[in-house]
Amino acid sequence: MTEGDRAAAGRTLFTLLRAQAERFANRPAVVAGGRSTTYRELLAAATRVAGGLAVRGIGRGSRVGVLTENRREWLEAVFGAAALGAVAVPLSTWSREGELDWLIGDAQLDAVIAVAAFAGQNFAAPLTHLQPRHPRLKTVVIISEPSAPRCLSYADFIAAAAPHERDEARPDDDALILYTSGSSARPKAVRLRHGATVANGFAIGERMALTEADRVLLAPPLFWAYGAVNALPATLAHGAALVLQPRFEAGGWLDLIEAERCTAVYTLPSMTGAAIRHPGFRRARTASLRTGLMIGSAEEVRIAAEELAVPQICNVYGATETYGNCAVTPCGWPLPRRMQSQGPPLPGMAIRIVDPDSGRTLPAGEVGAVEVGGLVTPGYCGASAEHNAAAFTADGCFRTGDIAALDPSGDFRFVARGSDIIKRAGINVSPAEVESLLLRHPAVAQAAVV
Repeated sequence: MTEGDRAAAGRTLFTLLRAQAERFANRPAVVAGGRSTTYRELLAAATRVAGGLAVRGIGRGSRVGVLTENRREWLEAVFGAAALGAVAVPLSTWSREGELDWLIGDAQLDAVIAVAAFAGQNFAAPLTHLQPRHPRLKTVVIISEPSAPRCLSYADFIAAAAPHERDEARPDDDALILYTSGSSARPKAVRLRHGATVANGFAIGERMALTEADRVLLAPPLFWAYGAVNALPATLAHGAALVLQPRFEAGGWLDLIEAERCTAVYTLPSMTGAAIRHPGFRRARTASLRTGLMIGSAEEVRIAAEELAVPQICNVYGATETYGNCAVTPCGWPLPRRMQSQGPPLPGMAIRIVDPDSGRTLPAGEVGAVEVGGLVTPGYCGASAEHNAAAFTADGCFRTGDIAALDPSGDFRFVARGSDIIKRAGINVSPAEVESLLLRHPAVAQAAVV
């Protein structure tokens, strides 16, 4: 275990922030909305949020919903809840009133901190309307002036109480509940613990070779695992700066890379393609980029590395249930190796490939069903707890539903979602492999195979 591994082990989100505020006090922690916030300032704001929650009865085990786009207050709310041992529940800004109604009840929220409106959608009005229907929801804080009826304004909320500077959480406490869509009609509520969030985030950052000098751009939402338990802890565990775009827009994304001299980026195939096709794209504008994370086929990884010009982009595999990633390619590997696999498992992760019918562990090189052990969720909660028996093995491994192989060197190679495999003349065909082949044609910008 390295010195960094030891430093990350046993931490909570709040103790991580406090340690980094001591070490990197005046370095930028987050850049959002044209404003740079230092580690010291972020810690101070989080303690004020914790104080505001504490005087309203929020404490260990309480549930605090966070409904905002990518902005500084999202971090303040999550770290503030963490200080009290409360569980932060990030909510999607795509949620309509009916969805919010269900989420508030399923998560058993005691408080919600929300932006008044975003992307043409109002949240203050539906939250005001829904609050009487949920007796447990005593506190609704709106990031706006003036406050909505029966709600507190964020400014008044953080000014009304003394800062709370103690850490009430333990590493094995739940830090977050993330709602993730997938195989069920309703999104599943995934429990994620403090210690595993910090340790796995640190390991992800190590695969990118992040340092305090890096500036990491995140446009995918913080309420996704890609943001909350990946980009956030990976960046802050290395003392780097997290640069936030409220939501992805290719022109603004390129502007941020250039203006903030971003060195790392979290991207997706659709984002990479939109940026490259944007009329304002020039390779000189992305010249500061060195590394980052990429989810996609081999050809999509090549496009990010060579055309978007992120030479040390990492290929990744994971799920919300595995703290965002469980396998990441080291950024220094040759590009062909990063294209063809998602790398070895992260420290603390154990990946096995099994026969989907018998459950027998398969030898290296054979394709089968993926099960992940180690730093995985302790289980679903709320209504989705009914899926626990099917989702986890008797020894606690998570059944991902994916098909993959581990090669003789231990590298993980994703093949397809189990339900996506195309069977043709006795041969299993992976849609991702067909897509990757199509993308090699110069006239093809995007490909989707079903």
